[in-house]
Amino acid sequence: MEVLVIDAQGGGIGKQVITALKKKFSGLTVTAVGTNATATAAMLKAGADQAATGENPVKVCSRRADVIVGPVGIVIADALLGEITPAMAVAVGQSRAKRILIPVNHCDNFIAGVPDLSTARLIGSVVEEIGRLSGEEKGFHKSAE
Repeated sequence: MEVLVIDAQGGGIGKQVITALKKKFSGLTVTAVGTNATATAAMLKAGADQAATGENPVKVCSRRADVIVGPVGIVIADALLGEITPAMAVAVGQSRAKRILIPVNHCDNFIAGVPDLSTARLIGSVVEEIGRLSGEEKGFHKSAE
């Protein structure tokens, strides 16, 4: 299963997602795309199998991914302090991939009805959903803990 993690600003959420996924699962290919070099470096350091930076990698990798993970702002043009371009939001939104959007209520976007959960709890939810989705994938299994 091909998982694309997209993050902006400092890449903190993407870093935590990648760390959790790599710890929990083997046989999972994780590509990280940051909207800037700092975000990309953080996600690469967390264990991404490959990484790139910028608008075109978001467009290209969104076409190839089975699952896209990131803060909800990755589907909103000009979100995350303007780091998400309209083309990035369209690429993620039009991808055939399953999207797992993390409801982070900041940067002028608020998701009504969603409690303000800790980042750890949100990342745990991402890991659970990837596990659920992976049950249908051959060659993907939980690592020994």
